Amino acid sequence: MKTNTHQNHTTTTTNGYYATESNNNSVLPHCRRRPQNGKSHSQDSRRENSVAGIFLRRNLLKYFLRKKLLKYMLLLALLYFSGLFTCVGPLYDFLHPPLPGSVYRSHEIFQQLWHQIKADNSTGIELSAVWRYKRKLKEHKPCPNTMAGIRFESPGTELYLMIEANGGLNQQRASICNAVAVAGLLNATLVIPRFYYHSVWKDQSNFSDIYNEDHFITTLEGYMKVVRELPDELMERYDFNISNIPVFQVPAWAPTRYYLEEVYPVLRVQGFIYITPFANRLAMSVPPHIQFLRCLANYEALRFSLPISTLGKKLIDRMIERSANSGGKYISIHLRFEEDMVAFSCCVYDRGEAEKADMDVIREKGWRGKFTRKGRVIDPALNRVTGKCPMTPLEHRLG
Repeated sequence: MKTNTHQNHTTTTTNGYYATESNNNSVLPHCRRRPQNGKSHSQDSRRENSVAGIFLRRNLLKYFLRKKLLKYMLLLALLYFSGLFTCVGPLYDFLHPPLPGSVYRSHEIFQQLWHQIKADNSTGIELSAVWRYKRKLKEHKPCPNTMAGIRFESPGTELYLMIEANGGLNQQRASICNAVAVAGLLNATLVIPRFYYHSVWKDQSNFSDIYNEDHFITTLEGYMKVVRELPDELMERYDFNISNIPVFQVPAWAPTRYYLEEVYPVLRVQGFIYITPFANRLAMSVPPHIQFLRCLANYEALRFSLPISTLGKKLIDRMIERSANSGGKYISIHLRFEEDMVAFSCCVYDRGEAEKADMDVIREKGWRGKFTRKGRVIDPALNRVTGKCPMTPLEHRLG
């Protein structure tokens, strides 16, 4: 076997490079300059090193300049946005001032007027003019008895109506009057109303703590039957636990037709019905004989319990005694500036974020998501402009 060998020859090209020539007569450039002599080679090396150093220094300089420039740009951006956030609030308030009366400023007005109030010794105001009525007061008339000739068909078995009165004293009183009217409408025996336990006030008072229970029962005796509790045979179905009794919910301001068509059939089947909540659950417009029962409950059957009536008389006597200069005349004002009223109004006063946090907690406790419901819009400024904010004690004094 014969081995092929290749012979290479070095050939100089015209551009100063050298290449190798193989036996196939092809010239392959190696991109390497032929050194002419030792001196020129060292000069070229120094020249190349100096050029490379210059480019390196320039690149490093550009890198550090860019890095510093980036730091300055970030710093300027931070300064810009911090200034923007600092100034945008006052600037927005300046360009969009609040509507007159939309911000609580009564305390500021009081401070401005306090020196004038203390220095004012004028007697130009005639106190007697304050008591001159500009309009004729409505005279309270007895409830017209429209029950004459009214007879309800006997259901055969005794039916029971039990309600839970919610809200404050006024709403509870209205609920009791409506319960009397509905019991008469359905020809049912009324169980002494229960009071809703409010999670904010935590008041555990029952009917007899507020009203004279015996007087309530005897006053209504000629028109309907009132009992203190459900009979044991009914309570036994639910292990003698009120919370086990199913609740029947009635829409607000329900007409008498709703009670006759929707509530009465359930009442006949179960033998009793438990409605809660019951505030504003009966329409204002009802037949005259039902309105008479509501009127009777409000003006005659409901009388405060002895401890409350005794305390009330004591307060009235004290106010008459201390208003001797005005002939025993006095003004009694219920401020209604209570935490649940303030929370429900969604108005803003002057305690900032602490006030907002407190009111949010009370709203959630009392109304369980009603004010955070999707689509609910709360505008405290509009509420104040439209007069929906409870007056503070200070505002009553200024008035």
